[in-house]
Order: sequence, then structure tokens, then C-alpha cells
Amino acid sequence: MLNMKRIAAIAFFFLVHVTVTSAQVLSSKGDLLAATPPMGWMSWNYFAENINEQAIKEMADAMVSSGMKDAGYQYIFIDDCWQGGRDQHNNIIPDPKKFPSGIKALADYVHSKGLKLGIYSDAAKLTCAGYTASFGFEEQDAKTFAAWGIDYLKYDYCGAPSDAITAQLRYKAMADALRKSGRDIVFGLCEWGNRKPWLWGAQVGGQLWRMSADIRDKWSCNKPFKHQDELHSLGAGILDVIDVNAELFPYAGPGHWNDMDMIEAGLYGRKGPSGDLGGVGCTDVEYQTQMSMWCMMNSVLATSCDLRNMNAATKNILLNKEIIAINQDALGKQAERKIKTETWNVFVRPLANGDYAVAVLNRSSGTANYQLNAADVGLTGNYEWYDVWEHKISAKGKSWKGDVQSHETKVFRLKKIK
Repeated sequence: MLNMKRIAAIAFFFLVHVTVTSAQVLSSKGDLLAATPPMGWMSWNYFAENINEQAIKEMADAMVSSGMKDAGYQYIFIDDCWQGGRDQHNNIIPDPKKFPSGIKALADYVHSKGLKLGIYSDAAKLTCAGYTASFGFEEQDAKTFAAWGIDYLKYDYCGAPSDAITAQLRYKAMADALRKSGRDIVFGLCEWGNRKPWLWGAQVGGQLWRMSADIRDKWSCNKPFKHQDELHSLGAGILDVIDVNAELFPYAGPGHWNDMDMIEAGLYGRKGPSGDLGGVGCTDVEYQTQMSMWCMMNSVLATSCDLRNMNAATKNILLNKEIIAINQDALGKQAERKIKTETWNVFVRPLANGDYAVAVLNRSSGTANYQLNAADVGLTGNYEWYDVWEHKISAKGKSWKGDVQSHETKVFRLKKIK
């Protein structure tokens, strides 16, 4: 006789596979929702619980004045700790001290800048930080978010049951509520990869899903790990998240993305969430590698430093339109790791115009020289090797050779030539 868990699993299988005919969700205009990975700024790493409407407005202003909007960044993501409970009608409300004008007024301000506003909730009674969450109030909260003018929902999983079936049911409940809300709201699942959301995230209505533990402001945890739970306790670094997502390229594409968590560039070991579990900061070379690989692997680009006070190096990393163009390429193919050694990783992805993007990552602790033959990664013929960080052609022909710094990633756009 089948046990209850098995019955629930079978029931859910038929539920998602019968009621969800496509993994891609269309907007009210008939185009694909999140056709390319969302780009923006997220409040958590810099402000944590110390957010307020003035700070959010200043970040929206800075996104415009810094050139980030012109580079393609659109979203201001408000993370946890904005909530003020529920009113007498059980409508979720913002903290009146942090957001005295309300979220609707803030959304109007953000929209007036030509940007979009994201918000946060959780698939339990309380959020990760202990604030009011949305379990049991999915439709009511979705209608509230829509009425406020919210464009994106990050939906966490703290305080919820650990099994995958419950996670799928809870995420689908909110996804359905968002679709019924009357507004196009991108849905980001945030269960940290524990329940393998790349296998079911699109089927339950998500446009993206976190595929790994929360990232910290460091290069690596420097220890082997077998499971996400181990990585959570060790503190995931940039290299750790790359290694997890390297195996997940088949599951990403237009309208359904592997989310590698926030961009750490510009934080430099700031105390707070990103500084926990050994987050002592990275070099600009390592931050540039994060930007390179997040773009190669089609991650959401959620910056998290103080946009009001970026130095030249941080701006150079975040505002490079040529690397951003790879992230936003319409074909939407996540890079595949073609070469994997102790020192070298090489990733390749096709682009919509027929070019290829190729990334060469030096994992070692010292500068090393490398020669990459196009044939070694399955590419035939002669190419123009355009370095998107140096903004110049570095080689022509069947191969490229050069020095790569410790933890640096060289990224080339290859155009075939005769």
C-alpha cells in the first residue's frame, strides 16, 4: 500500500504536469516574462534590516546617475525587514517608521525614474529575520503587491518544512496568486538549492530560482563539500557557487534562470550579512571574475554595494556593457564548462548572432600562462578573439595564448573569420 508521502508526491506530479503546460510565463503584453535575467540592486548585503524609504530612493537615484540604468539595470530589490505586520483586515503592511509614505508611494517614485521595484516575502508564517511572511495569505498578499505596483517578488523559504513536495506546493500557491493578481510580477524562488529547484522551479511558476547557499564576500570556503547544507555552514564563496552552477546549464533558458545570488563587487569585506562566515572581502580581480561568470552563466545580476559611493574599479566591473551583453543575450544559453583541471576552467556558450563567449578561469594562487585552442572546446575554424574586459582583439586564428592572473577570468567574444 502506498504511504501518504508517496500519494502526495504522485498527486503533485499530476498537478504541475497537467495544470502547467509551459515552463515559460507570458506577460500581459504577450511577451516572455523575464526573457533575460533581471538586473538591479538588492538591499540585503549593504543595509540588512536597516532599510527605509529614503535609502531606497537614494539608491534609485544613484542607479540613474551612476549610469547603471543606461547599462541595463532595472530593478530596486527590497529584501527582508520592510514588513510592519498586518492590519485589521489581514492586509500585509510596511513598517510605518521605515516606510512612512507606504510602499505604493515608493513604487511610484522608483517607476518615475524608469526603474522597477522588487519586494520580499517567505513561504512560511515568518521570514528569515522574523518578520511577517505570506504563508496562508498568498492571494491576499499578491493582490496587495500588485496594488502597490510591485514588479518582482523574492520568495524565501525560512521556517518552512524541509521536504521538496511541500516546497513545490507552497511556491506554486504564490506563483498562481501572482498570476491572478492582475499585474506582471517576476517570481524568484529562494530555497537555496537544497531541494533542487532547477528540476521543478519553472513548472511551479518561477522565472528564476536560487541554486546555492547564500553567497558571502569571499573567494571560496576552501573546503570540499558534498551537499548544500554543508556549504551553508561553511559560507559559500564566489568559486563555490560557480562550481555548483557549472553542472546546471541544462536547466536555464529564457524565462527560467539559475540565480547565483548577489554580486559582491564594491563591498570589500563590509560587516553585515555578506561578511558572515568568513566574508572578509575579495580583490577587484575576484569581483571581476564574479561578474564575468555570473554573466556567462546567465545569473540574475543583483548588485549589493552602496551605489552612491562606488569607486572606479567597482564601476568598471558593474558597468561593462560588453560583459552585460553576454548575460542579456537573447539566445539565453548558460555557459557549459568544457575544461576542468585543478588550475584551469574553460566555459563556452553560443550567442544569438552566431558568436561564442568563452571564459578562461585561473583557479590557482598565482599568475599562469595558458594556451586555449578553439578545437579543445569543440569550436572549429578561425576566430577573432575579442577580450571584453580589455575591449580589444587579443588574437586571430585557432587559438589564444596569454597570462591570466590568480583568480582572474578572461572573457572573449569569438567571431568566426575566414
